[in-house]
Amino acid sequence: MNIAILGAGTIARKMAQAIKGMQDARLYAVASRSLDKAQAFAAEFGIPHAYGSYGDMASDPKVDLVYIATPHSHHFEHMKLVLEHDKPVLCEKPFTVNAKQAREIMELAKRRELLVAEAMWTRYLPMRSMLDDVLESKTIGDVQSLTANLGYEMTQKERLMEPALAGGALLDVGVYTINFALMVLGDAIKRIDSSVLFTKTGVDAQSNTTLVYDKVLALLHSSQMANTDRRGMIYGPKGYIEVQNINNPEYIRVFDPDHKLLKELKQPQQINGFEYQVQACVDAIKAGKTECPQHPHTAILAVMDIMDELRRQWGLRYPFE
Repeated sequence: MNIAILGAGTIARKMAQAIKGMQDARLYAVASRSLDKAQAFAAEFGIPHAYGSYGDMASDPKVDLVYIATPHSHHFEHMKLVLEHDKPVLCEKPFTVNAKQAREIMELAKRRELLVAEAMWTRYLPMRSMLDDVLESKTIGDVQSLTANLGYEMTQKERLMEPALAGGALLDVGVYTINFALMVLGDAIKRIDSSVLFTKTGVDAQSNTTLVYDKVLALLHSSQMANTDRRGMIYGPKGYIEVQNINNPEYIRVFDPDHKLLKELKQPQQINGFEYQVQACVDAIKAGKTECPQHPHTAILAVMDIMDELRRQWGLRYPFE
């Protein structure tokens, strides 16, 4: 299947590395607003076609799937462009900036009978199903609480400091903590509480969020000001589970109440982890599906609705909203 990459930045490079190692996907084209940049990217990764126009690439009849790797603020515009050219889409997270945009894109994809998926790679990783198995085994009993954090020092990244580019920690790293909580606990949330600190530019620098379920609490922290341990912890009456690096788990450890290690599951060998979401899209397209079962549209919307509510609580709106 011929894959085209829209955008030629850092995340696009990681995707190109993954696709190069795959059997069911082929790097076919790359597009950038700068033809020189697209050609340099194509030369580096052995991509046969380079475009200086997103529309020209989307018009190429041999493109089977487009991966969108542009800033958050442009996801809606670029997904709409690609879908209107009748091409399936895998869009980098966050899917869109808000739930309204997400619903519009999903309705467009449904009308055109095209796949549209979010590249929330943790949803597709083998470690996700391994964690599901541990939870279903009830080794720790019913989950009573969960914590997750993800933070990096990213104050030098302009796109994360600019309101016009939908910057801030929430859409970049906070989205992972929310996805982690929902993968474990589902989306039947009763209440959302939060606190936030802002950058001088007016985007969220770091935040704490509590998702209140019927009988369970999820405590989440995201930051673009500091490097955190990136750990997820799941607690039950019979023990607890440690997930190291929630945005690409390195291992899952299960402990009893006395802190004795009962089980350790390590990350299977991978190219870089991005390959699983591409394979899921390839399989879904071949099966005639318009969404990936690993990360259906309902799951995407649940996360978008939570992020909208957090920004409402914080009084954070982007200039283009």
